[in-house]
Amino acid sequence: MTAPLVLIVDDEPDIRELLEITLNRMAIQTHCAENLTSAKVLLSQYTFDLCLTDMRLPDGNGLELVDEIQALPEPIPVAVITAHGNMDTAILAMKKGAFDFISKPMQLASFRQLIREALKLSSEHGIPSKTRRMDTVLLGESPSMQNIRANIAKLARSQAPVYISGESGSGKELVARLIHQQSARSEQAFVAINCGAIPHELMESEFFGHKKGSFSGAVSDKKGLIQAAEGGTLFLDEIADLPALLQVKLLRVIQEKQIRPVGDSKEIPVNFRLLSATHRNLADMVKEGSFRQDLYYRINVIDLHIPPLRERRSDIPLLVDYALEKLASANGLAKPKLSDAALTMLQHYHFPGNVRELENILERAIALYDGIKIDSADLHLGVETPGASPKYASNKGLLENYLHSIEKKAILLALEENQWNKNAAAKQLGISLRSLHYRLNKLQLAL
Repeated sequence: MTAPLVLIVDDEPDIRELLEITLNRMAIQTHCAENLTSAKVLLSQYTFDLCLTDMRLPDGNGLELVDEIQALPEPIPVAVITAHGNMDTAILAMKKGAFDFISKPMQLASFRQLIREALKLSSEHGIPSKTRRMDTVLLGESPSMQNIRANIAKLARSQAPVYISGESGSGKELVARLIHQQSARSEQAFVAINCGAIPHELMESEFFGHKKGSFSGAVSDKKGLIQAAEGGTLFLDEIADLPALLQVKLLRVIQEKQIRPVGDSKEIPVNFRLLSATHRNLADMVKEGSFRQDLYYRINVIDLHIPPLRERRSDIPLLVDYALEKLASANGLAKPKLSDAALTMLQHYHFPGNVRELENILERAIALYDGIKIDSADLHLGVETPGASPKYASNKGLLENYLHSIEKKAILLALEENQWNKNAAAKQLGISLRSLHYRLNKLQLAL
């Protein structure tokens, strides 16, 4: 196997020499360029596995080289070298497709780790993404889903923070897992944290860990969830729920790549890829002052929006088929058949809970149908099918079913807005939790 080949672009001889020596000791070959013009000549002469470029060059900007490499038929990873604290330039480079950034003065341990991760992306020296075993699948042949899969493959070749936006149940965590599985970090941990599920008073300890005796109940040292993601990917779901103090601390971790456990006097370096998501509108929260603008700027280097199911109805038959297969297998049953009328009803349903709600509907239908075929009545949806009379599927009378439909929509909307937390939804609706359970049973919503 031939040694990897790296292009070093920097106008400072001392930096070039330091990088060359470090890489050569890692059994990596190098070619050096002192400016943009020389770098372009070398790119035309050799096939490189990685490029390291300074941002400020005598005859141009390192961003131009990033653009040049991204335009190649087979782009290679690019890591940009920036002045300490110049995060704005680093973020701009990653938006353009750079793999990662290195701040001066360089920490050699972090530098070597970056090199190893970048070289894993080379099909010659690592595992090509197309041959990785995928534990997760993203179904759908609609143009929007094909575009998302293409973006996932592209984002997996970067270390840039990705903000995944979309409604509850649309598949944001699934997309995050796919980015991780196709990345150079796939062999390390994927740590998912629901920021809305951790009590505020415990958040700092859960995120950063703590030292024994740092507070009442700290009977031993504990590693935090960020350390658990070392070398891998940290996924912060519902990041909008982070309290102000944690927003400040997370911003510092992203910028400094270090954490300080509660009660510790020293900082610990950390290495993770950050992915985040929420169903809320973070831009609006920034305007309202409830989410820090600087943190939003750091986590939203790349924005990946997941469309709701109602905007990709052509994918519903494929999703239904996959869900029925999975549910039947999990329950040791033969795969049920779905009537044409039932499929038509699903294709005209609004799906406020998106793919998650579709799976719930089918799971409930499997439990209640007669064992022959799932028909429209087994779905218990208050929607009209094309060409049908204005009565609802349950045929119990127009007024009664209209009122049931209104009640159902109000309950589903409250559940969606409260991330399917029944206690919070009941409070928003002004009813008791017991009353909510009664209404869910009455409306045959086994959520």
